[in-house]
Amino acid sequence: MSQLDHEIKLLKEEVISMWKMVHSQLEKGLSALLNNDKDLAREIVMIESRVNAEELKIDRDCEDIFALYCPVAVDLRFLLAVLKINTNLERTGDIAEGIAKMIIDTEKPFESDLLDTTHVIEMYHEATLIVQEILTAFVNEDSAIARSIFRRDEMLDNINRKANKMIADYINTHPENVEQALSLLSIIRRLERVGDQAENIAEEIIFYLEAKVLKHAKKKEIE
Repeated sequence: MSQLDHEIKLLKEEVISMWKMVHSQLEKGLSALLNNDKDLAREIVMIESRVNAEELKIDRDCEDIFALYCPVAVDLRFLLAVLKINTNLERTGDIAEGIAKMIIDTEKPFESDLLDTTHVIEMYHEATLIVQEILTAFVNEDSAIARSIFRRDEMLDNINRKANKMIADYINTHPENVEQALSLLSIIRRLERVGDQAENIAEEIIFYLEAKVLKHAKKKEIE
């Protein structure tokens, strides 16, 4: 194994470690939402500082590899992809942190009928699975799994599109619970952005593996 290969292997391990932290934030967030667990939500906020530190380290390591080894071809594509994946992961961590803060600020547990009506738990579960699935694509260098993310994200988009009406209908019948309903709408919006970040990561994995740029591509071209 060349020194460049060794550095890239270490970099990939760093990215995977950060990925797992972000995924744990989402998993803990779902549990905190279901159980109104404010201590767990605070733990998510604490993890975010570690995610931010890891993002900066990965950026520096990529810069060092560029400077020392002048990578080309697949190694160059890998580093370019990692720089963007790194940003998307950090943003996903920000989203998880934002949701956690909303749980902390909520005075009482979210009403079960509100959670059921909006399908937010189903959405949260799917968002968490998508982040895990795209990690599998990265670890196994599997572009087919990466492509599957675009179809799976449709479920998050569908719930998000229906959210305004679902929340409005709920508020009409439960005017005493407006604040909680609006908080949940904000959580839905954030979960939809988790799907967007996963799609961005999927595009970078495909770019790295296949040398194809999918940004702005039509859905048929991606699949």
